[in-house]
Amino acid sequence: MLLPAAKRILLKLSGEVLMGEAGFGIDPAYVMRLAEEVKAARETGLEICLVIGGGNIFRGMAGAAQGMDRAQADYMGMLATVMNALAMQSALEQIGVDTRVQSAIQMDQVCEPVIRRRAERHLQKGRIVIFAAGVGAPYFTTDSGAALRAAEMRCDALLKGTSVDGVYDSDPKRNASATRYDTVSYDQVLADNLKVMDASAVALCRDNDIPLVVFSIREKGNVARVLAGEGVQTIVKKD
Repeated sequence: MLLPAAKRILLKLSGEVLMGEAGFGIDPAYVMRLAEEVKAARETGLEICLVIGGGNIFRGMAGAAQGMDRAQADYMGMLATVMNALAMQSALEQIGVDTRVQSAIQMDQVCEPVIRRRAERHLQKGRIVIFAAGVGAPYFTTDSGAALRAAEMRCDALLKGTSVDGVYDSDPKRNASATRYDTVSYDQVLADNLKVMDASAVALCRDNDIPLVVFSIREKGNVARVLAGEGVQTIVKKD
């Protein structure tokens, strides 16, 4: 994997990791630990975009499954991602990292709107740009938002930090004999429905030749190891 040669990456974190060991919400101590890892990655000279899900607060699809209007539930999920983005911004700035939050839903009192050229300028100045509110429309996940921003910002790779250490041929939490892939193609992920990201996100990465690197964010120091081409991970790329 050519990650050591990457100049700009997008790091996608699931909202659930911000809970730490709690069952809901945001654990400030755990957010600070993640912020320190992001800071260490930036200090290698990388330009970093960040996208955080909202599942620790509210997940739109879960709300829809319980009878809520899907579009309304998705908008609520987008607002949850803004809360997580602000929490991460606070943690990063406490340890001396300049950041900007850009939201696809305009809310000028707390963050900037998504403006690509402005985001480019922030990255050139060494700031971390945190993109929030997905794509700003319902029926799209934050995975799709991450893939869109990675393509829009011309990122060299999209790193997805989750609670599992890669991509498996079945759910490792339910199947103890599940096999982890070291590398797998975009087409196989889509054909076998491997649940790396939603199909539209995988297709967008494939069409723009953006490698996907899936790893466990719960292991301390794993971001640095993955960026160095080490550690346990799965790389999704072209055949």
